[in-house]
Amino acid sequence: HVKTTTPEVAHAMPWKTLKKMMTDKYCPRGEIKKIEFEMWNLKVKGTDVVTYNQRFQELALMCDRMFLEESDKVEKYVGGLPDMIHGSVMATKPKTMQDAIEFAIELMDKKISTFAERQAENKRKLNNNNQTQQQLPKRQNKRGITGVIAPN
Repeated sequence: HVKTTTPEVAHAMPWKTLKKMMTDKYCPRGEIKKIEFEMWNLKVKGTDVVTYNQRFQELALMCDRMFLEESDKVEKYVGGLPDMIHGSVMATKPKTMQDAIEFAIELMDKKISTFAERQAENKRKLNNNNQTQQQLPKRQNKRGITGVIAPN
């Protein structure tokens, strides 16, 4: 393009125009369709919001015609979040992708840490119960059957 115009005109070209020219020249239509299909079906796997964020942003760069407004992109992003945080992110009504991403990461981190705390607490309770059962005295009844004496 610089060869067909002046360097000043080429450098003054908006990014969107340059990107469209490059996409038209170097990205076959079939490949763009595949990328758009992946974008429509993109969802968080498990609790891995970070990988989802990265892939979403990569695909969004190539699928800009899918998102006429930032709000369209935010809506699609939030739609791919897991149920456990989807409603909470929607409730904040994020206006930008950055807001949505930051809130999703924060919520997922809280969910994961809460889950880990519960697991640790359950493990402590289980260990305490096992120790209590092991420490209970045993006795034989008149028939010679051994049993645990239950605490009062």
